[in-house]
Amino acid sequence: MNRIFFFLVFLSFCTTAYRQWIWLPSAGNTIAPMQALTTSIVESANSAVTLSLGMVGMMTLFMGLMKVAEAGGLLMIIARLIRPLMIRLFPDVPADHPAMGAMIMNLAANVMGLGNAATPFGIRAMQELDRLNTCKGTATNAMVMFLAINTSGVAVLPTGVIGLRAAAGSLDPAAVLPTTLFATTCSTVVAVIAVKFFQRFFPWQEGKAVEETAAEGGAVEPLQEMAGLSEGYPSWVSWLAFLGLASLIPLTIIFGKALSPWIMPSLVMALLLFGFMRKVRVYEVFVDGAKDGFQLATRIIPYLVAILVAVGMFRASGGMDGLVAVLAPITSLINLPAEALPMALMRPLSGSGAFAVLASTIQNPAIGPDSYTGILVSTLQGSSETTFYVLAVYFGAVQVHRIRHALAAGLAADLAGVLGAVAICSWLYLP
Repeated sequence: MNRIFFFLVFLSFCTTAYRQWIWLPSAGNTIAPMQALTTSIVESANSAVTLSLGMVGMMTLFMGLMKVAEAGGLLMIIARLIRPLMIRLFPDVPADHPAMGAMIMNLAANVMGLGNAATPFGIRAMQELDRLNTCKGTATNAMVMFLAINTSGVAVLPTGVIGLRAAAGSLDPAAVLPTTLFATTCSTVVAVIAVKFFQRFFPWQEGKAVEETAAEGGAVEPLQEMAGLSEGYPSWVSWLAFLGLASLIPLTIIFGKALSPWIMPSLVMALLLFGFMRKVRVYEVFVDGAKDGFQLATRIIPYLVAILVAVGMFRASGGMDGLVAVLAPITSLINLPAEALPMALMRPLSGSGAFAVLASTIQNPAIGPDSYTGILVSTLQGSSETTFYVLAVYFGAVQVHRIRHALAAGLAADLAGVLGAVAICSWLYLP
C-alpha cells in the first residue's frame, strides 16, 4: 500500500509538471495544470471527511443490528448449520478439534459481515491448525483451504458498502445485495476448486510429528462461544439451509430489481424481530453495538483522506483519462468499464485502499452510485476480500513462510469474483 500510494502521487506530480511546462493559456483553458492539481488536493481531502461523517448513520445502524443478531445467537445458528460442510472440506481436521470450531465461527462471522469479529476467530483457527501441523513453517492442506475460502470474500451482508452507497446519495443502497450474493458464491466455489486443483502441483509432505501448543504459550482453551458446536444440527437441516441459500441466486437474477427495494426494510425488521423473539433487550443491545459503528466510521477518515487525495491527484493530472483511453477498448468487450479497473486491481492488495477507490468512484458525478459502473464497483468491494492482507495476517500469526498454493487459489477466487460481478451486474443493470 505504501508503494501504491507513493506511486500515484509521484506519477500525478510528474504528469502535471510536464503538462504545466508545455501549457499555454487559451480561451477555453485558463486554469493551469498545477493550479488544478492543487484544487483537487484540497477538495479531495475535504470530501473524504464529509463522506466519512455521512457514513456514520448507516454504519451505526448496521453495527447495532448485527449486535442484536449476535446477542440472539444468530452467529451460533449459522455456525451449526455450516458444520456438515466444514467436515467435508477439511477431512484432515478432527470434527471435535478446536480448530474446526474456530473455523466455523470465523466463516459464520464473515457471512454476517462481522469482519471485526471474524479476524480473532480466524487467527485462533490458524493457531489450532498449526498444532496439527507436522511440518512447521509450511502451510497444511487445511490451512490453504481455510485461507482460500476467507480470501474469496464469502459474505451475504456487505454492511460497509451499503453505508457508503447511502452516504453517496444512492436511491437504493441495498441494490448490491443480490449482486454480491452471486459474485461471492462464484468466488467461493472457484476457491474450493482451485485449492483441490493446485494441490496436485504442491503436494503436502508429512514431517515428523511434534507436540506443540498454539503460540508456544500453553494449551489454548476452547472459546466460550464455541460451546455446543460439537453436535450441530442434523445433516438434512444443514443441507436444506444450503439449498435455500442457493435458491436465492436464481431469484436475484430473475427478480433482482423488483426485490431490491424490499431488502433494507425487511432486513431491519427481520434482525430486530429475531432478537426480540430470542428475548434480547433489543434497544440496549442495539445502542451498544451502534457505538462500534460510530467509532469505525470515524476511524477510516485518515485512510480515506490518503487514498482520495492520491486518486484525486491522479485524475486531475490526466493520468486517469489516459489509462481509461488505453484500456477501455479491451475491457469494454466483457462489460468491465476501465473506470472500474482500479477497484478490481486494488481490492486484493488493500481493503482501506479499495474502500477509498470505491468512495472516489461513486462520488464522481459522472458515475454516481446507482449507475452500472457504480453498482459494479460496489459489488466488487462487497464480494471479494483483501487477499494479500489475509494471507499476511493469518500465516504471520503462526510463522508460516511456505504458503504453497494459497496465493494462487486466492487470486483465482479474486478473478472469479470479478467475472461473476460483471456477469450479474450486466444482467441486472446494464442499460
